[in-house]
Amino acid sequence: MHLFRDILLSIDQFLGSSSWFVYVLLGAGLFFSIYLVFPQIRFFKYSILILRGKFDRKEDKGDTSHFQALATALSGTVGTGNIAGVALALHLGGPAALLWMLVTAFIGMTTKMVEVTLSHKYREFGPDGTVSGGPMYYMTKRLNLTLPSGKMVKTGAWLAVVFAIATVFTSFGTGSLPQMNSISNALLDSWGIPSVVTGVVLSLLLGVIIVGGIKRIAVVASALVPVMAVIYFIGAFLVIAYNYQNIIPSLIQVGAGFFSGSSAMGGFLGASMAFAINRGVNRGLFSNEAGQGSAPIAHAAARAHEPVSEGLVALLEPFIDTIIICSLTGLAILSSGAWNDKFDNRFQQSDIRVLAGHFSDRESDDVAMLNAYLFGQSPHLNYSGSLQISDGKLMGEVTLLHNRSVAESVIFNKNKQPFSGQMMVDQGHVSLPVGVTVSGRSLLQSAPLTNAAFSRSWLGDWGKYIVSIGLLLFAFSTAISWSYYGSRAITFLFGSKVVKWYSVIYVIGFFLASMVDTTLVWIFSGVTVALMTLPNLLGMLMLHREVKDEIRHFWEEYRERFPNEKSPRF
Repeated sequence: MHLFRDILLSIDQFLGSSSWFVYVLLGAGLFFSIYLVFPQIRFFKYSILILRGKFDRKEDKGDTSHFQALATALSGTVGTGNIAGVALALHLGGPAALLWMLVTAFIGMTTKMVEVTLSHKYREFGPDGTVSGGPMYYMTKRLNLTLPSGKMVKTGAWLAVVFAIATVFTSFGTGSLPQMNSISNALLDSWGIPSVVTGVVLSLLLGVIIVGGIKRIAVVASALVPVMAVIYFIGAFLVIAYNYQNIIPSLIQVGAGFFSGSSAMGGFLGASMAFAINRGVNRGLFSNEAGQGSAPIAHAAARAHEPVSEGLVALLEPFIDTIIICSLTGLAILSSGAWNDKFDNRFQQSDIRVLAGHFSDRESDDVAMLNAYLFGQSPHLNYSGSLQISDGKLMGEVTLLHNRSVAESVIFNKNKQPFSGQMMVDQGHVSLPVGVTVSGRSLLQSAPLTNAAFSRSWLGDWGKYIVSIGLLLFAFSTAISWSYYGSRAITFLFGSKVVKWYSVIYVIGFFLASMVDTTLVWIFSGVTVALMTLPNLLGMLMLHREVKDEIRHFWEEYRERFPNEKSPRF
């Protein structure tokens, strides 16, 4: 298990967490923002008008309305990234990570518009009138290169296949596994509902919904999205209002660390600027999926004759998903102070590290050494050898880290009784004997951290129930949408006959994720997101001139149909 986790971490570090991926993602969005003269600002109000049906025609073809397409795409993005993902970003990168999430969303508004425009233009209609679309279709039709020799190279076909395969895996890494994992953890923490019960009930419900295809999915999504947004907004507002005196200090912390990283505070051991950027951008992408190529699959089904009109509707997604919802989550967590406080919790084995020597997060020299260790600069601190446990307590000159914090009041139990004995540690990784559990006080991450923050309001412990309900609705709707994304990719690769087998495997994976280690799930999702994003960004950049031409044609038609209205000149 340790070897598998280390391999995943290495891949995640290279693909999703390393600086080059951040630069590619932000660079592509910044290029289109400048190239298209910041459409996320100039076109924003028109996006709302088109969403309300202003540009529609009776003869427009498609399976869903603009709102249903937006709701389906939002249900695919508004999920664990908004609750658990923001909490994870703050846990890893500190307050500065939140601002980098917002920067990613602002730039991503243009990226989302571009990818949806291209995918909607090259969508296909089946014999039964159903629509199939997504980046794999524009790649296949438009990304063939002509060499100087005159030979045609079908680059697009290869990119499309890579993208489609990555989409299938990402449907598990983003849509199935982390969603159910976060739901089951939140319901277990808040209501004490066993993970297996959550897995069985929701998996059966998921199976019933996805059998109905995009039309049933769109109906469910358009009903769930408004309800879950209202519930969550109320809870977040109550937390922020209750901790109003911490709003300004929290905003100062966010801004102060933008170019320098976040300083150590409380149980939080600090984060460099590079790490804050990586975690903020990575979690920002996981939240709004701008550039990933998933939303275009949902928007391809929308009734519209002009692809740019649907692209403008999609422009609203990162704004709603990240700039509004993620900001509320982040400010609630920061203003509550829960992000740097230690809580009683049960430790997951993959999040435990054993260091040689005694360290304290209250001593500046120790904090500096621990900070260096967390960023891979002091691997010699890892302990290897036998670990002695006596009457549930850790013995010897060692320090136990959990969730990137110095663990306190650590207790080892077996069958609810204090454990005594030995266990082996290899380079900081402990091998727990069967039946042994570890608990104590440490920082929280993901959904439990948001739970703790929402409990610090007038609602008290009832606040965590809002998180549980919100997470249930958010994450379940994400799983529904991603089942559709994966099925479209399977259809592109193998044909529609294979979709039913994919759906069965998808539901089974959804159930199993209720009992899988949280950290491994998040690492896996980070890897698959990166593998899906890179082909899509490459294809978008190769067709940048075509996008500009499409936008110009759109505004020409807009002025013809609405001659008395002012519209942007392009």
